Amino acid sequence: MIGAIAVLVTVAGVLAVVRLRRRYMVVTVRGESMLPTYRPGERLVLRRTPPRSLRTGQVVVLTEPGHTQPDAPMSGPHLIIKRVAALPGDPIPRDTVPALRTAPGTRVPAGHLIVLGDNADHSHDSRHSGYLTTDRLLGVVLRKVG
Repeated sequence: MIGAIAVLVTVAGVLAVVRLRRRYMVVTVRGESMLPTYRPGERLVLRRTPPRSLRTGQVVVLTEPGHTQPDAPMSGPHLIIKRVAALPGDPIPRDTVPALRTAPGTRVPAGHLIVLGDNADHSHDSRHSGYLTTDRLLGVVLRKVG
């Protein structure tokens, strides 16, 4: 009887860990693009979030343009941390995003985001590369760890 309870507790624990890992991740900041908000080496808790629940101003983690591996290692070099500047349907902020000054239309198209680093001098973001697609979204930063 005690052995069966121990097995059930172990299985429940494993299932809880699997569920948490599917919903939350920890990423490590690399580079200075989000200074002063986040510093290199800081660890951040991230909640996997569908694009429809994003809000302007949230800090998100995405796969870097040119890389198509959304399941890349979290501390790997192919992730970027940026702040959402505009969502699908929002006006295109042409004054702050030079790469989109000549973009067609007046609104951010469906399936696209505009993201900016807090430290403009050290950030490669929508100012340079234009839109990022929402399929690159891994999640929203909740807080720093520790």
